[in-house]
Amino acid sequence: MTSSSGRPYAAAHFTLELDGADAVGLFRSIEGGGMRADVATYQTGGSPLRARQLGKPKYDDLKLQVGMALSQPFARWIADFLAGRGPRRTGAIVAADFSHAERARRELTGAVITELTFPKLDASDHAGASLGIGIAVEAIAMAPGDPTRKLPPPNGLDAQKRWTASRFRFRVDGLESACARVARIDGFTVKQAMVEHHVGGALAPIKVPGAVEFPNLACYVPEPDAQPFADALASRRAPLTGALECFDAAGRTLFELGYRGAAVVGVVPERCDASSEDIKLVKVELCTEAMEFRYPP
Repeated sequence: MTSSSGRPYAAAHFTLELDGADAVGLFRSIEGGGMRADVATYQTGGSPLRARQLGKPKYDDLKLQVGMALSQPFARWIADFLAGRGPRRTGAIVAADFSHAERARRELTGAVITELTFPKLDASDHAGASLGIGIAVEAIAMAPGDPTRKLPPPNGLDAQKRWTASRFRFRVDGLESACARVARIDGFTVKQAMVEHHVGGALAPIKVPGAVEFPNLACYVPEPDAQPFADALASRRAPLTGALECFDAAGRTLFELGYRGAAVVGVVPERCDASSEDIKLVKVELCTEAMEFRYPP
């Protein structure tokens, strides 16, 4: 007979602990965080036999999908990532059964955010939106959960549903009138490369954050509004500042992503088609030097 603690359970209830804090935000999905090791094969002389030995352990990155029900510690972690500070965190992925009793844990050491993906925003898309977050870890340890401890109930689901892809405002300071009718913004990802530093006889390497790479921003405006951007490109107007702001259904700010050191690098009209009834849009592309994440209490 098997004990109750060893029974299978559904994977619908989970959370992330961060530096000892329980229920840091509410996540739509968590994947990755596995452990594996390469196998080295040796053959001695003319012997047909081959010996195999495990190499250094490797830990897969975590991939999170989160809405806008973030806790303040997690929001500060995102803000520090964009600022280039790259703080390390300890924590755990906690899985629970249908009654929210803790069943399993994956303890994380040296967790660092490596990428932040913002979804495509479209004024005609009323589907829910979420952030994609990649996290690299130095070590993972699997441990049984404490069945006497229960996860908090998922009260943040309503807050997660507040963010839809159609509620946003894109602003370029000095070109506000041209940005009044932005119809769409392409998704983009901010990345930070990790450098592995091998020390002495340690099995796992130390992961050191590298430079943060900020992507270009691409927005789409009606063709009558594109002339100010074309003038800014022709005059090499820089640096520009601005922000991407997202709202809930009541018009409250969910978050603001500010950018600076920007310049218009492309103004490209969309393809013309005689059979199309869509509004003619022009793609405006801006390069950026830095970004700042602001999440209100």
